Amino acid sequence: MIEYVKNKDKLLSIIIRNSYNKEGISFFTPDDFSQQLAYMSHKAGKIIQPHVHNPVKREVFFTNEVLAIKKGKLRVDFYDDNQTYIKSHILESGDVILLATGGHGFEVLEEVEMIEVKQGPYAGELDKTRFEGIDSDKVLIKD
Repeated sequence: MIEYVKNKDKLLSIIIRNSYNKEGISFFTPDDFSQQLAYMSHKAGKIIQPHVHNPVKREVFFTNEVLAIKKGKLRVDFYDDNQTYIKSHILESGDVILLATGGHGFEVLEEVEMIEVKQGPYAGELDKTRFEGIDSDKVLIKD
């Protein structure tokens, strides 16, 4: 299952649930996104032609993140660009999320192991603005 988390017409994130399965290659991001997200499923014997990636100059203004949940349960709280809370989703083992726009915060609900992929080079504290998030008792889960 694929979930597109939106605030009005703005795409905040894409969640690929562990249960998602489709033969072939499925891209979920528009071509103009600075980070592309796809799911691939091939049968044994499929040949993926060897290739190299050509140098292409790109300009990136925002840091998008991809999280792959290896183990546990994580609540993701979504905020708009003005730091206003929108809603929350729960991620579990095997789920993958692309955090595309807006703000986000997390609460670990069960011991979690995850992998994060984001654009570099790392700019330290210049990469983010921290703010106070919503109290756990006011969270609105949208699953």
